Amino acid sequence: MNKRNLGANHYYSLAKKLRDQHKLTSEFEVMFNNLSLEEVIGLKLELAAKAAGGKLYGIPIMKSLPDIAKEAAYNYALSACHTKREAAAFLGIDLQTFYKLEKKFKTEEYYANFK
Repeated sequence: MNKRNLGANHYYSLAKKLRDQHKLTSEFEVMFNNLSLEEVIGLKLELAAKAAGGKLYGIPIMKSLPDIAKEAAYNYALSACHTKREAAAFLGIDLQTFYKLEKKFKTEEYYANFK
């Protein structure tokens, strides 16, 4: 595929970004892939609580879960699709809603130094 057909999303890969930041290795990817999504979220919460001294009091976890899940699906769509239009269709949303999510999740800012 030539560079012209790649689309802007060519650079939107969370795995690639984390590898470049030395936060992810191929060995870790294999181990991580064996966990269910529920195990990943539960483990992340447990480790965050441990780092915070035991409990995550005052953090509205249940209220935040829908946004966390939406952002995860949004980031996956960006990495799986060639264009934003294709990613919006993949997610089953219109392009205007997609751009609102892009602004909310600060996607351009997050991947700005990655290109």
